[in-house]
Amino acid sequence: MNRIIENLREELSGAADEKVKKSGERFFKEDVRMYGIRSAEVIRIGKEHYKNIKDSGKAEIFFLCEELWKSGMMEESFIACNWSYYVRKEYESSDFTTFNRWVSTYVNNWASCDTMCNHSVGTLVEMYPDLLTELIIWARSENRWVRRAAAVSLIVPARNGKFLREIFEIADIMHSDSDDMVQKGYGWMLKAASQAHQEEVFGYVMSRKATMPRTSLRYAIEKMPVELKAKAMAK
Repeated sequence: MNRIIENLREELSGAADEKVKKSGERFFKEDVRMYGIRSAEVIRIGKEHYKNIKDSGKAEIFFLCEELWKSGMMEESFIACNWSYYVRKEYESSDFTTFNRWVSTYVNNWASCDTMCNHSVGTLVEMYPDLLTELIIWARSENRWVRRAAAVSLIVPARNGKFLREIFEIADIMHSDSDDMVQKGYGWMLKAASQAHQEEVFGYVMSRKATMPRTSLRYAIEKMPVELKAKAMAK
């Protein structure tokens, strides 16, 4: 197993590009560690090395994912997110404990947060809706990335019209959050929900627009018709 990680890191190091690294760093306010590899290439490398572990079982794959998370390298976190998603057919409700540890311990930027939560966490919650209560707990976390994770884990279910009550509950908890990453996260969640529940989300926004952060408001109404956007943005 250690050799698998070593081989992967050797290839990632060989693919590193200083120009890509400097360009990528501009997308983040916080300090991030990265090799400097374009996303498509990271996905390709990850898939190639996954062939060597695909029959190892979920426990072994999760172990390798955690080793990748521990490095703090962004590209390794993306591969960890993808590998954990590849075994989604084997998910059990108890896997939330593992995902909770990864999000609360290792996530330190919006890209890793969103990649993990849009796919692995969101899928797990769709499979086991009782876990929505855990996202409610996340929404009250002191950790900004855990709070954002509570919202962005529901992006895909929201687009499919699911969990509207919990989406509004999480948005209420985050309503006055001062962190822009959290504001954008719950605004994005509401935008996704508006694709299936435009009337309900518009009503929600209108009832709270006087106190909702403008960042969240703009994200929430982004997919709405021009006339509704104008009403929502009016002073």
